[in-house]
Amino acid sequence: MKAQSLPLKNIQLNSNFWSPRLKLIHDVVIPCQWEAMNDRLEDAAKSGAVQNFKIAAGREQGEFYGCPFQDSDLAKWLEAVSYCLSAKPDSKLEQLADEVIDLIADAQAENGYLVTRYIIKDQDQRWTNLRDEHELYVIGHQIEAAVAYLESTGKDKFLKIVQRAADHVTAVFGRQPGQLRGYPGHEEIELALVKLFRVTREKRYLELSQYFIDERGREPNYFIKEAIRRGESGKAKWGSGLPDYYQAHLPVREQTTAEGHAVRAMYLFSGMADLAYETGDQSLIHACYQLWRNVVQRRMYITGGVGSTHHGEAFTFDYDLPNETAYAETCAAIGLIFFAHRMLQLDIDHQFADVMERALYNGVLSGISLDGKHYFYVNPLAAFPRDKYSNAARRQPWYGCACCPPNLARLLSSLGKYCYSQQEDTLYLHLYAGGSVQFIINGSKITLEQRTEYPWQEKVNLRINTKGRVKFTLALRIPGWCRQSNIKVNQTEIAISKFLNKGYVYISREWSQGDNVELFFAMPVEKIEAHPSVRMNAGRVALQRGPVVYCIEQVDNGADLNDIILSAKAEFKVKWNPDLLGGVPVIFGTGWRRDRSRWENQLYRFDSSSHKKITVRAIPYALWANRDQGEMLVWLRDERNISGN
Repeated sequence: MKAQSLPLKNIQLNSNFWSPRLKLIHDVVIPCQWEAMNDRLEDAAKSGAVQNFKIAAGREQGEFYGCPFQDSDLAKWLEAVSYCLSAKPDSKLEQLADEVIDLIADAQAENGYLVTRYIIKDQDQRWTNLRDEHELYVIGHQIEAAVAYLESTGKDKFLKIVQRAADHVTAVFGRQPGQLRGYPGHEEIELALVKLFRVTREKRYLELSQYFIDERGREPNYFIKEAIRRGESGKAKWGSGLPDYYQAHLPVREQTTAEGHAVRAMYLFSGMADLAYETGDQSLIHACYQLWRNVVQRRMYITGGVGSTHHGEAFTFDYDLPNETAYAETCAAIGLIFFAHRMLQLDIDHQFADVMERALYNGVLSGISLDGKHYFYVNPLAAFPRDKYSNAARRQPWYGCACCPPNLARLLSSLGKYCYSQQEDTLYLHLYAGGSVQFIINGSKITLEQRTEYPWQEKVNLRINTKGRVKFTLALRIPGWCRQSNIKVNQTEIAISKFLNKGYVYISREWSQGDNVELFFAMPVEKIEAHPSVRMNAGRVALQRGPVVYCIEQVDNGADLNDIILSAKAEFKVKWNPDLLGGVPVIFGTGWRRDRSRWENQLYRFDSSSHKKITVRAIPYALWANRDQGEMLVWLRDERNISGN
């Protein structure tokens, strides 16, 4: 059952949880990122993103700076700006965006090519190293930004720019004589081309996306042939250089496990799902399900992070989920949300929304500080700041390879479109967040208001605003983490099991002005354990409340967090602290730790330590490292598991 997302302009988010964060994106994140990309941000890594376009446009002199894909930072920033303008008109911000678009237009090559790295220099090397140079990736991000800007402002100048670029790519790549039989080393353009097709209805863009997806992984391998043509004998710029790093080891329909660079994989799988949505290709849909199951059942962290190793920012093997050395790049968690959202449109099933929600509230929000000025590239589940990964315990103002900060900005500023979708006379509610959505069913305009303090509180209240009586179906997700729920319509409780299908409760009736739906999702503190094959977490549990994963920090619990053991009979208490981290529910529980008083001059000794009872204090994982730098731990030793009871 396919569904469609609703226009972002139709959705408003307004709650004590999301409103401050969205205001932060508009007021702080967007301006700070603009300063960073203009190299005006103090104590931040150099970007060169704007300067590169000025040089390519002939407005200034100089050399290209940064990674080959540096242009994509500016494109993602423009996309985030577009979503902000959808939510709230801002003439100054729109004027700035128009000026940036004019700059991009001036930089574009006559034939439509649009990557400053090869506009500024080495024009003869365009399209000679698809594996490493990210040209198609850059153009893909430009396309996404242009589509977003068209939808938010109605202006099509940027769209015409990227159409010229896409048409150039269409001429260069394909199976006709004289065309290159290549595909991207870093996937992205596949899903971008589907977006371009949807706003232009030009079939050539959908066909180009299909070509890139179908061609990938065929033998002889294009990346190997390309490297031979370059006379290459050295290591690839990124990763191992082996085909599986680029998801090019097999045709996509034969791939059953998530391999290689995690962000690339998520973007590829998202593009595959988009193409399957448009074409109905059942073999592609089957492949998407196979890959989905491998990721979420064997290769995903409890936080929604994916990509477990620093080496190549990649997947490793099933159940290999180390905590302290976890990579779990912010962009990869964002990519998982993209994939989950697309699978949700293909098939309304709560498993996709559950993962989308898990990644959002944990592995994505951890990537940005509460002040909106610092970021995590890597999101470990344990931190010990005295080791070689100590930089992972401190967010940075910017990165030389800064893909994550603008990616966060564009996801969070577009969050509304992940909350709802519609299929004929059914409105689906996927993510619970205070605000409203406007939609049309059978010619009737309807507004659904959502009042909730989710994810901190257990209640959601929905109100229908419409003229007259309108018959339609409201499909409400019962979160997979929830073991006790109830729903009332106009104070009358309904039998959830009677109307439940794939985790959604379908309420079909004639709705009138002021009709009310009350939802209750019990949020006790839960101890979560990992599959026995996740060797790192044997005998350990994680604490989760609602969709939020918790952690303990040194600032609250002292050093040597791994010495803490949760009590087998721990009774957890949740206390709201309005003065901590912007206001959070804090979990308190009982535990044990060894008495350190007699260990000063001994490294080892006979087992004679006494344990003392302590109070363990846990905060939401996404908010760690917003105070003093120190240790952090998600998976805690558990007395019940250790004792075997």
